[in-house]
Amino acid sequence: MPTILRIGPYRFFFYAGDRNEPPHVHVERDQNIAKFWLEPVRLHSSGGFNGNELNRIQRLVVEYHEQLIKSWNDYFNP
Repeated sequence: MPTILRIGPYRFFFYAGDRNEPPHVHVERDQNIAKFWLEPVRLHSSGGFNGNELNRIQRLVVEYHEQLIKSWNDYFNP
């Protein structure tokens, strides 16, 4: 499960088995985890994050979108 990015308390990653799904990223902090689709950016699922924090994370996903897509493509489509 490659870590793509760390920003503050958040770890952005995907699982090696995610290949057959559309591009997305998982984000975790402590025991909380969320999944965001990348094209277009939107929340898929969340466990434990409140709405304000999900909005903050979504802004980070948008801000780092190019890097996240590149990491996805580099890993799954070398």
